[in-house]
Amino acid sequence: MKYIKDILKGMLIGVANAIPGVSGGTMMVSMGIYDDIIYCVTHLFSQLKKSLKILSPYIIGMAVGIVGFAYIIGFLLEHYGFQTKMAFIGLILGGLPLLLGKVKGKKKGISHVIVFLVFFLSIILMQYFGGEGKEVTLTVGIIPAILLFIVGVIASATMVIPGVSGSMMLMILGYYNPILLAVKDFTSALAKGQWHTILQLCGSLIPFGLGVVIGIFAIAKMIEVLLNKQETLTYTAILGLVAASPVVILMQTPLLGLSAVTWISGVIILAVGFVFAIKLSD
Repeated sequence: MKYIKDILKGMLIGVANAIPGVSGGTMMVSMGIYDDIIYCVTHLFSQLKKSLKILSPYIIGMAVGIVGFAYIIGFLLEHYGFQTKMAFIGLILGGLPLLLGKVKGKKKGISHVIVFLVFFLSIILMQYFGGEGKEVTLTVGIIPAILLFIVGVIASATMVIPGVSGSMMLMILGYYNPILLAVKDFTSALAKGQWHTILQLCGSLIPFGLGVVIGIFAIAKMIEVLLNKQETLTYTAILGLVAASPVVILMQTPLLGLSAVTWISGVIILAVGFVFAIKLSD
């Protein structure tokens, strides 16, 4: 039962990473698995068996979530965008009590207030000033592969950091839709056995994937060091990032002209997401 529950958590992380403005790291925090995942990633080679045992259901869930996004969540965002966004806001808010428990009772000062405000405002300002870059065309070659590797590192780092949307960064860089389309085409070609298309897409997806893997290891190690040296201050920063996430999601969501039914259904779904996050974090 726990394994199935962890797969569900992984699916939410995968979907969150694929939606602009929503952070996979935030989902990890909301479900109370952030510390475990960071530890397993940074100790993957020294404690291989233990780390893989913990990470495997999350990895399976993330893969299903990312692929599912390309087919299902895309439809939901297009036709039920407000309700879908409200579901993620509920999931984020449901994880805040758990995160607040990390700093509750700890000695705090003006530095903690400043850190919270800096990280809270930085996410909002990033969303406010971050426009969508001109979309690139994915091609096979040494230079495009290097660029895709660098983009993968950037995207993965923001995927791990709570509150920072990796997909939003991809959108700003102009790689969001091309990468999403490549993943969708790859899964479709794989199902049909179209090996020429698969090999062609691997020329783009492999360097991007390598960048993602290396970026995850690098940022996870940095966060582990920060948690060991300045635990309360680090969690205060994470709290600022996570608290800003619902604001960012609302900034991306058209609110004018929505019907009463849409508002009511959105609020109900938010409440369901809130309860679901609390249950998943138990």
